[in-house]
Amino acid sequence: MTNIADQKTDFLKGTLDMLVLKVVALGPIHGYAISQRIQQISRDFFSVQQGSLYPALHRLEDRGWLQAEWKPTETGREAKFYSLTRKGRKQLEAELRNWEQITAAVGLILATAE
Repeated sequence: MTNIADQKTDFLKGTLDMLVLKVVALGPIHGYAISQRIQQISRDFFSVQQGSLYPALHRLEDRGWLQAEWKPTETGREAKFYSLTRKGRKQLEAELRNWEQITAAVGLILATAE
């Protein structure tokens, strides 16, 4: 039997792109802040490690869903700030529709009487 940390990691792998797109849709944000925001919004359920986050950001940028520019952070250091492109917004909408269908289908199965 797998432990809860492994289950969270496996789940996060399958949904990380959608979660990143959703957080970036809130406004331009740098990578470290994206991981903090996901952890904060999920009430510490998800912890996105740099080894997962930065490859995801590069993948989303390569697909044209995110654009990035270097700007100073609150601390004055330069960081790459990501924002959603029009193509990224369409992808997020598609991912959210798909997520709603998945959760509805799982809910139907779980609601089935034994």
